[in-house]
Amino acid sequence: MYVFLLSLRYLRTRYIALASVISVMLGVATMIVVNSVMSGFQNEMFVRLHGILSDVVVEAHSLDGIPDPDDMMMAIRDTLGSDVVAMTPSVQIPAMLEFKFRNQNMVKQIMLIGIDPETYAGVSSFGQYVLHPENKTQLDFSLREGGFDERLGLAGWEHRKQQAAVQSAYRQQLDRLRPAGEKPESSEAIDDIAMNNPFDALESAEPQGALFDPSNEQHAGIVVGIGLCSVRQRDKEGDVRDYFLLRPGDDVKVTFPSAGTQPKPIYDQFTVVDLYESKMSEYDGTFAFVPLSKLQQLRGMVDPVSGKGAATSVQIKLAEGADLNLACEQLRERFPAYMFPYQVQTWKQRQGPLMAAVSMETTLLNILLFFIIAVAGFGILATFYMTVIEKTRDIGILKSLGASSRGVMAIFLHYGVSLGCVGAGIGMLLGLFFVWNINRIAALIQFVTGREVFDPTVYYFSKIPTIVNPFTVAWIVAGALSIAMIASVLPAMRAARLHPVEALRYE
Repeated sequence: MYVFLLSLRYLRTRYIALASVISVMLGVATMIVVNSVMSGFQNEMFVRLHGILSDVVVEAHSLDGIPDPDDMMMAIRDTLGSDVVAMTPSVQIPAMLEFKFRNQNMVKQIMLIGIDPETYAGVSSFGQYVLHPENKTQLDFSLREGGFDERLGLAGWEHRKQQAAVQSAYRQQLDRLRPAGEKPESSEAIDDIAMNNPFDALESAEPQGALFDPSNEQHAGIVVGIGLCSVRQRDKEGDVRDYFLLRPGDDVKVTFPSAGTQPKPIYDQFTVVDLYESKMSEYDGTFAFVPLSKLQQLRGMVDPVSGKGAATSVQIKLAEGADLNLACEQLRERFPAYMFPYQVQTWKQRQGPLMAAVSMETTLLNILLFFIIAVAGFGILATFYMTVIEKTRDIGILKSLGASSRGVMAIFLHYGVSLGCVGAGIGMLLGLFFVWNINRIAALIQFVTGREVFDPTVYYFSKIPTIVNPFTVAWIVAGALSIAMIASVLPAMRAARLHPVEALRYE
């Protein structure tokens, strides 16, 4: 009983121990907040990464691709069995996107992906990232009348018809100004007149005289990433806005390599039918999606005899709880590298460098933050040594009254555990309170300083994401308690070794 009483008395009377308690408290709270925010950011990133990538991807090394993806999908289903939920072929190649904005030629480097709209939604969450509500349910590469995101303003067929009317008016104006017998003006001349018009001039890829009416017809559809066709800036009022260079209904020209041993540049005109916004700049500023059959036809990937189209990859969706790494190993055995020029990877392996960088950053950050608690441990160690020296007389009296060395040692061990429990407990509550109110705190900091904690023109989210992992909180608290206990062991052993005669010699 005296062990607990003396531990409590020392804890209440030693105000210097308050510094150690505060150090442990701040260390625990900081680690909980940082880990929760990092987990939130990681989860947001992983959800968006997985949203465009299927669970497992079988990808060909060459641009010619897999000659018969249907046969490969049958072999995959035979290998993986009931674990396969859905599969789809796709073509993914580098390309250049070209369009005009205010008479300026805009060129973007893109990753062009040919997808099957009927099956692609089954292997990824692609549908939830397009802007049009109907395309979220079922993607259609046909231009829709309206219903687009309000940020786009005028979009769809209404925008396209208005653009076509503007172009027609320009042509009529040129015809009136052109002398009799002179050749028709080129589209570049039309663009020169259109540069002062608030609408973009349409430049059709069809040759002069072709029966193509842009007010009623469209080219093959394309879905482009929102980062390719918009700029996010603040307006005069300070609000964040997206300024669009392209809208659904505009035409673009895409240039890409053909299939075969000697690739040649191929270009064709496409009509933007929707925009893709995953809020991952790596995707939104790179990806563009077109119909798989159209891309296969343009690249010469369709076998003229069988009529089957090749694909550069086959994407596989597995059942919930399936082992992705085991599935990859099975497919690698079915398609060995020395026989088939294919690469089999999970979605995490395809993003290996990014995953490794995030994991390394989190690990290093935790190590650095844990030093805060380690410093608190040294503070506890120094406090205990001072306490042992000051209480030498008390220790001598206790031992002369029959207290055992183990009992004396237990007093200081309980003292250290008490400091750790108080500091870790308050730190845990403080950290959880901060996490649960982090957006309110961020708003308060923004109000006081006049500067945003996270600039929305850079970070595409309205709130700071956080995830509290109970296991992480538990090991942080357990680590703080362990450091406090270890720091109290040496002073406790010194106190236990004191002889009552030596302790009372100079009293």
